Amino acid sequence: MARDAEVFGGGVAVVTGAGSGIGAGIARRAGQIGMTVIVADINEQAAAGTVDEITSAGGKAEAWKLDVSRPEELDRFAEQVFARHGEVRLLINNAGIETVGYTWEVPTARWEATLNINVHGVIHGVRAFVPHIIASGKEAWIGNLSSVGAFGHMPAQTAYTVTKHAVQAFSECLYLEMELKNLPIHVSSIVPGMLRTNIFNAEAGEGEPANAQAHRRAMFEMMRDYGMDLDEGCRLFLEQMAENKFWVHSQPEMSEQIIGGRIRFLQDQIPPIMPDLARQIAAD
Repeated sequence: MARDAEVFGGGVAVVTGAGSGIGAGIARRAGQIGMTVIVADINEQAAAGTVDEITSAGGKAEAWKLDVSRPEELDRFAEQVFARHGEVRLLINNAGIETVGYTWEVPTARWEATLNINVHGVIHGVRAFVPHIIASGKEAWIGNLSSVGAFGHMPAQTAYTVTKHAVQAFSECLYLEMELKNLPIHVSSIVPGMLRTNIFNAEAGEGEPANAQAHRRAMFEMMRDYGMDLDEGCRLFLEQMAENKFWVHSQPEMSEQIIGGRIRFLQDQIPPIMPDLARQIAAD
């Protein structure tokens, strides 16, 4: 039996942003290993599609409509999940959007949406669920979606990069809080490298500056051509979480290279270095 099935099987998994992308991949894996999966997404139809994939493969899943940018919705969601199921073994705060455009050109509404979904959705997801988990007295695992982008810098992806730096710092502090309080809640920072998802699809850029489309297209093509299979990456995420690892990677070598560059940048205190990819996109 796979390690994740041994640890998580039979429990309840809550995955936000599970209508597509990494959230859907993690939800499918959770269903495969015998979990009851709460598939939450602002797009109810997309959530239902993930549920259909899980149930058609013999798993158990429920679709819930949820806007993680609204803390009061997360509060109600946590209350309803615990009222219905009595426990949550696995909480994945995944919901997030990519925003492309120069800082001063991204409209206020898109900035606020990016911050509220990517940062506040994770923070308030934890805040809403942890008191219920503690009250249940059961062991649990929390995975927050960071990124290799949490350890670097990329012009025209500033909004997204800022949020992932924030999620990484939040997860590190949360891990220590669980240790300080001696709680049986394991915290992981999930660090995807390059996975084949739809995060850079053109339609996902609604509300961005018009000149962001070339950058989106270049990133989409790179992920399509060189990205890792989504389901394989999500399988690796849950396996590592089942081993109580804080650092959870899809492509450890990529993470090591980027984190190594970050360490040198901080040690040498040099100005930020322009990524080659940024220059290439700007030149196209």
